[in-house]
Amino acid sequence: MIYVQQKLGISERRACKALGQSRGLQRRVRKRKGDEEVLIGEMTALAVRYGRYGYKRITAMLMRAGRSITSASSACGGLRVSRFPSDIKREAVFI
Repeated sequence: MIYVQQKLGISERRACKALGQSRGLQRRVRKRKGDEEVLIGEMTALAVRYGRYGYKRITAMLMRAGRSITSASSACGGLRVSRFPSDIKREAVFI
């Protein structure tokens, strides 16, 4: 994409249109911080232990434990509550 833009001297929008691509494909990929991986690991461990707890309750548990979390929704790490009863099997389900 960048090559086409530089070679033809056109904007990103026009280059994407010429190639038949969505401009969303050309956006920057978000980089995770080092401590975010640890945080997601802790959230996953809590989700495995407490199968029916949602991200809000798990975030509250981590905050009570002294973790600094700025945004619960961005730190949820792809966890969601399983639709199955918790007595069948407790495991973290990723989207």
